[in-house]
Amino acid sequence: MLEIPVIRWGKPYESLETTEVVHFNTGQPIAKVHSANGGLLTRDMKKASNARNALKQFSCDDLIAKVAKAADLFENETLPLGLGGTQTPDEFVVHQSASTGLPEHMCRSNMQKNCFVMRNMTEILQCLTRGLDLDILTKGYGMESRGVVVSYQAQTPVLGAVLPSNSPGVHTLWLPVVPLQMGLVLKPGSSEPWTAYRVASAFEKAGIPPEVISLYPGGHDVGAALMTACRRSMIFGSQKTIDQYSGNPKVQVHGPGFSKIFLGDDCVDDWEKYLDLMVESVYINGGRSCINCSGIFASRHTKEIAAAIAEKIGPVEALPPEHADAGLAAFTTDGVGKAIVGMVQQDLDADGVTDMTAQYGDRLVEKERCSYIRPIVAHAANPQCAIASKEFMFPFVTVVECPQAQMIKAAGSTLVGTAITEDPTWIDELSDATTIDRLNIGPIPTNRLNWLQPHEGNLIDFLFRSRAYQMPPEKVAELAVS
Repeated sequence: MLEIPVIRWGKPYESLETTEVVHFNTGQPIAKVHSANGGLLTRDMKKASNARNALKQFSCDDLIAKVAKAADLFENETLPLGLGGTQTPDEFVVHQSASTGLPEHMCRSNMQKNCFVMRNMTEILQCLTRGLDLDILTKGYGMESRGVVVSYQAQTPVLGAVLPSNSPGVHTLWLPVVPLQMGLVLKPGSSEPWTAYRVASAFEKAGIPPEVISLYPGGHDVGAALMTACRRSMIFGSQKTIDQYSGNPKVQVHGPGFSKIFLGDDCVDDWEKYLDLMVESVYINGGRSCINCSGIFASRHTKEIAAAIAEKIGPVEALPPEHADAGLAAFTTDGVGKAIVGMVQQDLDADGVTDMTAQYGDRLVEKERCSYIRPIVAHAANPQCAIASKEFMFPFVTVVECPQAQMIKAAGSTLVGTAITEDPTWIDELSDATTIDRLNIGPIPTNRLNWLQPHEGNLIDFLFRSRAYQMPPEKVAELAVS
């Protein structure tokens, strides 16, 4: 069995308290993970500036090249893991699936997403910085291509992150931090330590100093200490988490997506052309991502649309994680699946709501140590139905009948909004809507992200502050020459 220590600025630390990561279906132990506590993390943060100093010994371009090398190691090589252990790429997939409940092919797909980001870091940072010379971020000031002196002041030597266990794809959000010459302080998810540790191992083997990364598995006190001690941090959680940190400039919160598809009046009569797009948006990755579609809004044909989606995904069965066709992820905590189904049922029983997947059998599949929830497609006669504003961690969608003029307001907060329309007036309204974060105009599934664009806030704007920076003309001339 693997033994995974706390990592304190690159050095392993064995704690007295440990927890076991077990196979969600068999209960067989996979790894023993040492546990940090909040006091340990707070004490270690006194040395956080050393991480940025170590990384500034390399240029951003050097670090980008090392991260690209790390991508190949992460994807293809056997890497050290824990105290004397190793992990092959195939073992990584099996371990991640076994502890999270995600089918193995989904784990492999998320692995490739992380590798894509590491391999394309130059292009990603060019887009995030809007073409800024990265040396300006290193020095804190410099000359822009238009001949103006600019300054970007780093707001923290490290980024802290409280990582989730449910969807390994979110790790793409913190991967650009090290190439920006900032360290990482990570609290891995309790059932998904694998990605953070494997990335750290790949980074070290690629030549990135190990002392720039700390990994603190542990309880809630560790997460709380991280959020307090780090000048900039990100956290993944529920709507309650979003509300808790709303307005806090030190924290970037990633919560439910409430992603949606809007069918415009000019295109809705051809809805069958977009059926596969809608199904993919709802069903991909087991419905576990914030970019999965949870609401489809249209002014007409809504029952037909809901019935067609239900016919596609309603019959899906719970399959073992190693099965190539497995489309559902297991709920690995006792009682969670049953509780979620109970909540959904309350909304399905409300006036104006029709369960379009009722005919396809029991929605809850309970195993000895886990449970699955089969896809649910609901129809809402109007956007006032409570179910129209709900999102769950399995393939779930509500098709909502709503006039086009009311859709933007009725949809509310939307991480990804796909608007299928060619109406220029409505496109302008959608573009102006501050409730929609990522906007797709045209038939683009909600899950098809362009990684060369910011996701839930620009990381550069979060980690750096643009400020005025003036110097005498002769110094400006010297800077222009250099």
